[in-house]
Amino acid sequence: MASSNSSSRSGSSSLVVPQARQALEQLKYEVAQELGIQISPDGYYGNMLTRDAGSIGGQITRRLVQMAEQQLSGGSSSFMRR
Repeated sequence: MASSNSSSRSGSSSLVVPQARQALEQLKYEVAQELGIQISPDGYYGNMLTRDAGSIGGQITRRLVQMAEQQLSGGSSSFMRR
């Protein structure tokens, strides 16, 4: 079974919904700005601290989970109560 899973994904950056790529990129820049972390416009992350990259990823994950919870609950206002 592991081979079928690996054949369906080309790498860790592949998306289940490829059309979401632009929205996720925008979210990444918004979160970085809110955290005061500078992202290089050329996409090079070699100078970024691991801690900063983790902070951005963690915040993105929290927001995506909140969005999913909101959608699953029928769009109630519980999204804003965290």
